[in-house]
Amino acid sequence: MSGQAVFPEWRNFLGGSGDKETAGFIKSVVKRSGDIASYDRKKIESAIGRAIEAVEKRKDPERAEKLTDAVEERLRLRLAGSRTHSIPAIEEIQDDVESVLIENNEVEVAKAYILYRARHEAIRDAKNLMLDINKTMDEYLSQSDWRVKENANVNFSLGGLILSNSGAVTANYWLNNIYPKEVADAHKTAAFHIHDLSMFSGYCAGWSLRQLIQEGLGGVPDKITSTPATHLSTLVNQMVNFLGIMQNEWAGAQAFSSFDTYLAPFVKIDNLSEKSVRQCIQSFLFGVNTPSRWGSQAPFTNVTLDWVCPDDLKNKKAIVGGEEQEFTYGDCQKEMDIINKQFILLMLEGDASGRGFGYPIPTYNITKNFEWESENAELLFKMASQYGTPYFQNFVNSDLNPSDVRSMCCRLQLDKRELRKRGGGLFGSDEFTGSLGVVTINLPQIGFLAKDEKAFFRRLDYLMDIARDSLCIKRKVIKHLLDTGLYPYTKRYLHTLDNHFNTIGLCGMNECCLNFLGTSIVDPKGKAFAERVLDYMRSRLADYQEVTGELFNLEATPAESTSFRLASHDKKNFPGIITSGTDESPFYTNSTQLPVDYTSDIFEALDLQESLQTRYTGGTVFHTFMGEQIKDWRACRDLVKAVTANYRVPYVTISPTYSICRSHGYLNGEHFECPKCKAEKERELRLKLERLEKEKAAVLASERA
Repeated sequence: MSGQAVFPEWRNFLGGSGDKETAGFIKSVVKRSGDIASYDRKKIESAIGRAIEAVEKRKDPERAEKLTDAVEERLRLRLAGSRTHSIPAIEEIQDDVESVLIENNEVEVAKAYILYRARHEAIRDAKNLMLDINKTMDEYLSQSDWRVKENANVNFSLGGLILSNSGAVTANYWLNNIYPKEVADAHKTAAFHIHDLSMFSGYCAGWSLRQLIQEGLGGVPDKITSTPATHLSTLVNQMVNFLGIMQNEWAGAQAFSSFDTYLAPFVKIDNLSEKSVRQCIQSFLFGVNTPSRWGSQAPFTNVTLDWVCPDDLKNKKAIVGGEEQEFTYGDCQKEMDIINKQFILLMLEGDASGRGFGYPIPTYNITKNFEWESENAELLFKMASQYGTPYFQNFVNSDLNPSDVRSMCCRLQLDKRELRKRGGGLFGSDEFTGSLGVVTINLPQIGFLAKDEKAFFRRLDYLMDIARDSLCIKRKVIKHLLDTGLYPYTKRYLHTLDNHFNTIGLCGMNECCLNFLGTSIVDPKGKAFAERVLDYMRSRLADYQEVTGELFNLEATPAESTSFRLASHDKKNFPGIITSGTDESPFYTNSTQLPVDYTSDIFEALDLQESLQTRYTGGTVFHTFMGEQIKDWRACRDLVKAVTANYRVPYVTISPTYSICRSHGYLNGEHFECPKCKAEKERELRLKLERLEKEKAAVLASERA
């Protein structure tokens, strides 16, 4: 059975190590589910007694009692000296039973006990599978499971039900058939969170739009093949189909870089009018927002727009229809401007009901030669101030380079110990790169359980090592399945997974500081500790990279539902732990971000966050949360300009608060009731009252007559 304790120092200990009576010392146990239950000595006696009876065909309660005493003594000795308030796991106790039986020369009884244990494990697994199926169906149909609303893009639907059911089966398979026990237990006990367990695929991927333009869509046996597009209308349809296909082979974001640069030659060669370009971009936007992905979802897509032709493409021959043209990409700046203008106008208009398009999420490259004074700049910052749609990538004052999006495979041939920046932010939008898997470490749990800094980092080591193992295992599995054809289009367009990262992230640094230090992350002591933790994690990831030969990165993982899951588990199992939110809806603050509503001063927040944001080598973004829309686009422009010029944060986004009314569309600020609908209702009520008064007056007049 299990050869070692899953978490030898990971328990919430409820007794004192000085007690002589073991039964008084052990108050509780950690169940296999991660929940805490009362300790019951009789269960150990009963199991040993049944093993004796199976071997000798007779009962011997006195012998079973004596052996149980030995098990408890062994437990007491093992737990003595541990941090006060320790709880052993059931699996650990069962391991101790096996050891005691063997030490007391009860070899045959030990064999019977091991068989008994294995048989009951199989029975439990079978029961759990049936229970899980029933529970999964019932909770989805009643919408009582938080996972039903985990993803805002998945509506309650038949497709969502199918995804929920298949996801539960797939997650079970990962945890019970692929990952070793210590990995599964770490996830189940919320020591960390393995993302996308419901999908048998990699996480996010950036694709080469140039490759699609040059080679066309297809090349997969027994599937339809299209030649390279010769017109913009054809290309955007191929792009929609490509992103939809790839989304079905990956769990997370699918991305194209240099969207405007690569599309511009198609506008130039056909001398397209702005109206024609608008129709093509409109077709693309509605296409990528159509629910074509598993679970009745739209594909999670991101596009990066250069705004100004990148230096590494300026002198390269433009490609249309798979062939080089006489002109270069640098000759197409006018056409790039048209594409950007129509893209933004359409994003501002939204769909027929005024709702903004969810996808693609656009990222704009802010370079030193970015054109701040132009018609397009006005439109861009109107879009940012109204919807908060675009992400801005800082090439002005960060260590990012625009040409890196196309040189990933070259840069990875350098020093293997150096941690690479995975470009493309949270979406991994750089060409031929991305992440195969993501694991988020639960820092508040470590902070609550650690008695000192040495113990804190020892536990962080342990969890990071298990996270590393899980990611390396996932890479091997995905690579094998890629080679055997489970992801045919990925295999066709992505020839290697060597440029994809194993991603480790963290959640709840603020609550970690509160539990461990007694102060928040905004306190100088808390901030300094957070910086040390990030540096330590980076160093350990560099070690992993050197030893495994695989790429690792540190990411500020978006932990929307994860933060709720981790905090809910900890609130239930670790009385006294500090979380954010309420008792009913607890959460942990994302990564190393500031506490919610800490400050409305953007530059104060930047001063506190800059040194933390720049320590990540994967995705991270600074959100400038606004109470409502910025009225003047110039103010929004100047804000982004100031941030990118004076701070080294790699990504920034404007996040205004707004509401959508089904009847009236966009509403500035937060509204629980549409003020326009309310005014209309009040007007209707007033007219109705006036009509009733007139009818009443008419009746009275007729009675008098």
